Amino acid sequence: MNTWRFIPLMEGDGKLQMMIDQWLLTQHQKYNHPPTLRFYTWNPPAISLGVSQKRHFPSHWHNLTYEGKPLDLVKRPSGGRGVLHQGDLTYMVVTSHLDGNLDTVYRQICQFLILGWQKLGVNLDFGQPESKYLQSANCFKLATNADLVDRQGNKFIGSAQLKKGKFTLQHGSMLLKPDLKLFQQVFNTTPPSPVLPLMSLSSIVSALTEAAAECFNCNFETQPLSQKELKDIKNLII
Repeated sequence: MNTWRFIPLMEGDGKLQMMIDQWLLTQHQKYNHPPTLRFYTWNPPAISLGVSQKRHFPSHWHNLTYEGKPLDLVKRPSGGRGVLHQGDLTYMVVTSHLDGNLDTVYRQICQFLILGWQKLGVNLDFGQPESKYLQSANCFKLATNADLVDRQGNKFIGSAQLKKGKFTLQHGSMLLKPDLKLFQQVFNTTPPSPVLPLMSLSSIVSALTEAAAECFNCNFETQPLSQKELKDIKNLII
């Protein structure tokens, strides 16, 4: 049984969160850092853009505000469409222990999300590929076979991935309590509406971490990012 690092739930701005994810992948790939699971929230809220999105997103995103402050636009190291990070929970997995192509690894990693949410009373399954996905700037408008939907077809978890050989970074957003007005401003539509039981972030993280240990056949060693690690990561942010 492998030992993974678990980084407790943390809050931070989008550039820091994305650099942490990228740094963890590099540490695992080059410096024998263990596979890692973490969960985080975004403060202030932001829109993350897939690495291939470049300038292909609505121009009004440059001028959005939330609670009187500009809404950040943050580039992800992974692919996919735009994701509004407000009222959501993000997960991240870095590993090299899963074999197969991008789609196969997606499905293997997502098993812990399916199992964890099942423990919480929410049944999820994979979405179906849709050719219109690439025409939309909104990650949550259409589900692909890398995403998880509820029994009513509401997209609940959108994931994106970066692979470097056998090394994989996968992270994704769980749509918990989005601000309906802000979501409308960003995407000109209402968010999907999965029916979720009332629960705390800590109970969600606990259930998903327990499911991850089962699905990845691993033990977790809880280890927050050290001050030195955070300093090194922040020095990488341009």
